[in-house]
Amino acid sequence: MTPAPDEHPQSSEQIELPASTASPMVVALGITLVFAGLITHAALSVVGIALALIGAVGWWREVLPEQRVERIIRRPVERRPSAVVPSKPPVERASIGGGAHRTRVPVEVQPYSAGIRGGIVGGIAMAVPALAYGLIAQRSLWYPINLLAAVAIPGMAHASLAELRAFSLLALAIGTIVHGLISVLVGLLYAVILPMLPRRHMVWGGIIAPLLWTGLVWAVLGIVDPTLAARVDWPWFVVSQIAFGLTTGFVVARAQPLATMQTWPLAARAGVEASRDR
Repeated sequence: MTPAPDEHPQSSEQIELPASTASPMVVALGITLVFAGLITHAALSVVGIALALIGAVGWWREVLPEQRVERIIRRPVERRPSAVVPSKPPVERASIGGGAHRTRVPVEVQPYSAGIRGGIVGGIAMAVPALAYGLIAQRSLWYPINLLAAVAIPGMAHASLAELRAFSLLALAIGTIVHGLISVLVGLLYAVILPMLPRRHMVWGGIIAPLLWTGLVWAVLGIVDPTLAARVDWPWFVVSQIAFGLTTGFVVARAQPLATMQTWPLAARAGVEASRDR
C-alpha cells in the first residue's frame, strides 16, 4: 500500500517555521485602547475589547487545532555560501596616557587670560557701533549707555526720550560696569567653547554665536520688559554683537593653546613625583 504524500519523512532540505501573523499586534492595540478609554471615553474601551478578542481568537486559531507553519526550502550544499573563517590578527596594545589614547575633546584649550583679553577688546569694539548709533540715530552719545543701564535701573526703560539722551552719572557708572562684566564673562565662554567647536572659529564666534545670542536676548527681553525691548534698535544691536564676536573670536583664536593633562601620567596629573627606584 502506497503511503500518503504527507506521511513521507520531512526532507532535510526544508525547515518548518511558525507562520507569520498579525494577531499579537491586534491584541496589543486592543489592550492599549482599553486602558486609553479609561481616561477618555468608554466607547474607546469597547472598541479595544473587541479588537483584543478578535486578535486573541485569531492568535488561538494559529495553533489549534493544528499549528500553522511555513516551510523554508534550504539551498543545496553546493549553492550555499562558504563558511566565514574567523581570523585572529595581532592586537596592538596601546599604552594608557600615551599617544593620545582615549583622548577627550578638546585636546587643547585656550587660556582663560585670552578670554579675559578678548572680552575687554571685544567690549571696546562693540561700543563703537553702539555709540555710532547714538550719534547718528538719536543725536546723543548717552542714549545707548542709558539704555544699557536700564537693565539694572528699571526706571530708565520708562524714561522719556529726552531723559535717555541726557547725561546721567549713575547710568554711566552702572552701564560701564554691566557692559564690562558681560563682556568679560562672554569672553571666558569663548575661550572655553571655541576649542570644542569644529573649524572656522571666526564663523562660529563672529557670526553664529552673536546671532543666537541676539535671538535669545530679543525673546527674553520681549517677555520680561517689553517696553525696553521696544526701545532697542535691533539691527544696530546685531551689528554691535557681530563686532564683539569677530573681535573676541580673533583674540581668543590667536592665543597660544594649552595642551590638556589627559595624556599625562597619573603621578604628573596628581602633582606627585614618582620615585626613581621603581
